[in-house]
Amino acid sequence: MKSRIPIKLRKLLKDKQSESQNQFSQTQTENQIFSDLKTNLDLIKEELGNSSDITTREFQAGENGELKLAIIFTEGLTNTDAVQNFILDILMEKIRFANIGPNVVNSLNWYDVIKSISLPVGSLQEISDFQKLYFHLLSGDTILLIDGYPKGLAVSLKGWADRGVQEPSAQTVVRGPKDGFSETLRTNTALIRRRIRDPNLRLETKQIGKRTQTDVSIMYLKGVANEKTVAEVQSRLNKINIDAILESGYIEELIQDEVFTPFPTILNSERPDAVSAAILEGRIAILVDGTPYVLIVPALFVHFFQSSEDYYQRADIGTLIRLLRYLAFFLALLSPSAYIAITTFHQEMLPTPLLISLAAQREGVPFPALVEALIMELTFEILREAGLRMPRAIGSSISIVGALVIGQAAVEAGIVSPMMVIVVSITALCSFIFPAYSMSISIRMLRFLFMILAATFGLFGIILGLIVMVLHLNSLRSFGIPYMAPNAPFILKDQKDNIIRLPHWALSTRPRLINQKDTRKEDSAAPKPPTK
Repeated sequence: MKSRIPIKLRKLLKDKQSESQNQFSQTQTENQIFSDLKTNLDLIKEELGNSSDITTREFQAGENGELKLAIIFTEGLTNTDAVQNFILDILMEKIRFANIGPNVVNSLNWYDVIKSISLPVGSLQEISDFQKLYFHLLSGDTILLIDGYPKGLAVSLKGWADRGVQEPSAQTVVRGPKDGFSETLRTNTALIRRRIRDPNLRLETKQIGKRTQTDVSIMYLKGVANEKTVAEVQSRLNKINIDAILESGYIEELIQDEVFTPFPTILNSERPDAVSAAILEGRIAILVDGTPYVLIVPALFVHFFQSSEDYYQRADIGTLIRLLRYLAFFLALLSPSAYIAITTFHQEMLPTPLLISLAAQREGVPFPALVEALIMELTFEILREAGLRMPRAIGSSISIVGALVIGQAAVEAGIVSPMMVIVVSITALCSFIFPAYSMSISIRMLRFLFMILAATFGLFGIILGLIVMVLHLNSLRSFGIPYMAPNAPFILKDQKDNIIRLPHWALSTRPRLINQKDTRKEDSAAPKPPTK
């Protein structure tokens, strides 16, 4: 962002520069901060359009008020109480009575005295151009400018409204931590630092978005994360050229390996414990300011079926829950299509009493099985979306009551059969069991494709669709890692935390493909259970 300096101010600036004899006078460019305080303030006000939320406060300091200063901050993003206590009060009152001798002032000059001695703040950055000035100002920092000095100070006194740490709304657990990420980047990084107190935990931050200048950070364990994967993440983030980043979904879509696939290749989570566990495995977390959802790469197919609670319960309980998720995956994907195929083409597969019962139920239904299934599936999808968009107080009741009323009314009207209502209800319940919402959406999309294949080719169409889906899954990569690992390629050592979960004392190594360097866990020397 370059400053557009009006002609009158340029002439005034040239006159002032020719008259100025102080030791900091030098040739200025349009982007540099000028020595004259009034000129700087006029330029800032014009560039920001005299916005009402940009507050400017001019004042004098020094024993006799010989020093002219100004602070600039953005209301709503800056802690005004801290500005009063740590800047104005110090410079306007206490600095006059401070024990600072004239020799110290002469040797350091006022700028160095204020920077090194006067301001009791933790973060202080020197700025010399308007581009950095605008960035810090619009990020919530307080800008301090001193008359006669062609540079300023950015004082970190951010203080915007924060939702705070609350329980995650989309990824709840029965047993486990209840804290979740918020929309503030520094709060989110602190939640991870709190769990991983390792000096090798690296945090790298950059700004992405020409207009928004959104802070995007990556966190990983140096020596554990694959260096090539870290370099690939940095490279993809550096290539992003976009006006705005408003949510981590922007980043996810711009850096994913495969665009035309229904399956997600980047995992997102709002749980600090899940992200910390992924970092300890050797994966990389991408945090975006302004959203509670953190991206995790690389993300494999098995990761979307794993929940944090799997590791907080006993190994046998965690294994049972995982097996239920894989069973629910196939039921949610294939239940309607299997019903369509059997009732349309393969009636001989059903026992005679069940076949007679189904035939009696469908006697008055005027539509084929495919149309019947499409009506019920689309109705349920509409009810599900309506329940999500409605106010929380009535959203859940509307979706539940709506499904019961519409289902019962459709059966009584003879539009659908009772068996189809049961099949759709089982399918809907199974689609809610996945810890990752993105995988649930993928199954919802593929379900309609399998229904069409079943209505066209019967069970042969379903088998053909499964073969094509498996081939597609094996062709996917997530930051260079095979998407179906450790199943394809098959890695025997990684099966201990795949479909089944062995006890913690048996989880002695990290996943081989994700981590190629430090594959041994430090805590693997924990004693095994006593044996008789």
